Amino acid sequence: MNRDAFTTTPWQDGFNIRIPEKATVNAPFDVIIIGAGITGITTGLQLQQAGKKCLILEAHTVCFGTSAATTAHLNTVLDTTYPELIKKFGANNALLIAQGARKAIQLIRNHIGQYQIDCDFEEKTGYLYARNEKEDSELEKILEGMLTVGIDAAPSFTTPVPIPFTTAIRFPDQAQFHPLKYLSALIDQFLEAGGTIREATMVEQVEEKDGLQEVSSTTGQYRATDIVYATHIPPGVNLLHFRCAPYRSYVLGIRLEDDSYPDALAYDLEEPYHYFRTARHQGAPLLIAGGCDHKTGHEDNTEQVFRELEAYARTYFRIHSLPYRWSSQYYEPADGLPYIGLLPGNNDHVYVATGYSGNGMIFGTLAGRILSDLITGHYSPYADLLAPSRIKPVAGFANFIKENADVVKHFIGDRLSVKSLDVFAALGPGEGSVIQYDGESIAAYKDEQGKLFTLDPVCPHAGCLVQWNNAERSWDCPCHGSRFDVNGSVLNGPAQKALQPLGGV
Repeated sequence: MNRDAFTTTPWQDGFNIRIPEKATVNAPFDVIIIGAGITGITTGLQLQQAGKKCLILEAHTVCFGTSAATTAHLNTVLDTTYPELIKKFGANNALLIAQGARKAIQLIRNHIGQYQIDCDFEEKTGYLYARNEKEDSELEKILEGMLTVGIDAAPSFTTPVPIPFTTAIRFPDQAQFHPLKYLSALIDQFLEAGGTIREATMVEQVEEKDGLQEVSSTTGQYRATDIVYATHIPPGVNLLHFRCAPYRSYVLGIRLEDDSYPDALAYDLEEPYHYFRTARHQGAPLLIAGGCDHKTGHEDNTEQVFRELEAYARTYFRIHSLPYRWSSQYYEPADGLPYIGLLPGNNDHVYVATGYSGNGMIFGTLAGRILSDLITGHYSPYADLLAPSRIKPVAGFANFIKENADVVKHFIGDRLSVKSLDVFAALGPGEGSVIQYDGESIAAYKDEQGKLFTLDPVCPHAGCLVQWNNAERSWDCPCHGSRFDVNGSVLNGPAQKALQPLGGV
């Protein structure tokens, strides 16, 4: 399967989801969903089964983005801790989020049972551990918060990973699965229920005409009553681009010399944190080890990040081989909770789901239920709490200032201090860089055969200068997370237009 990256995940390796050719009628749909990851597919299935006529439009191929690159932890213990949620939103709302995470896992479990999906689903116990006195104190507060919101958790004297620790807690009722096997089955059900999927369809514009939403795309025009952006972050320049910060997370798929594969989900409390699980792949166990997150476009040498993660893993595990390594993108919300509901600045028929942090499988599934309820006119207990238009200055103000001061720096600073190279020849095979040539900034990449690809480095979304990601061989925007391949084509939004080519040598 194709993915928005140069690296390969074990989920996509040797696995394909084929969408059968089907004529797409241009008559109005009830709902057009833009994006075919876990959010778009789950939302589409929920709505189609509720009697809505749905069309899913995907710019590339289904599951092209993070749904093919997740580590597929299904957990009720989220990246934003429950003490944080209680402090920012109150105990009742934190309880609601904990219940939502449990309901998301149960919805996945129900789908697996109802449709007899073979997707390596396993119930697991989770472990969270501290490694110093400061983290011990933090872990104690986290345990207290978990118990406050009804999560079954208790201190533990062991962990499933061979990493020294000072204190730890365990919490049952977590899970893991193979994300693409699961989503492939949901796609089949969506199509059987009468839904339509159109791949290789980049949406260029959505505007209201005659009471309907008209979608202009690379394969034509489509109309619907309602629109759902299930695209990580909506296109255009929107309020949510200043409330969500793009991050990249790094993962290794490891074969071990011994049998010390953890039979559980494990997380430390470092910043950024490390996480572990075991998958079955090609008939053998595979250790999934992740971490070393950083803001998109803010790391000069992403290859070095992989090396740092490998060195960390080798400190505690006897590694036989490293058949897989990959990175993926997620969006960190300013106040710690995702934005699911009506898209601010639009009419009452345009919806969005974004800001999942590192819990995409959970919030993507929950978003499908929430959006289906909102569009079909049913009550959703999460509607107000997760509304994209919510204003929580106390909850999100500090992160809002921190993340957007950084965006301003790139709007202005990139233009004053672009890395300069004397000649294009300084680029090695497979390398890219933004360079100065004849007084102009140029995004230059040299392939393995020595062919040079040159692009205008100005991101068409909001005018920031892109940065080279040498691990994934992509141009990444440090402001809002748009990503482009070496030809300039869009890999990840919010940009809707490609980087402009300047010619090849």
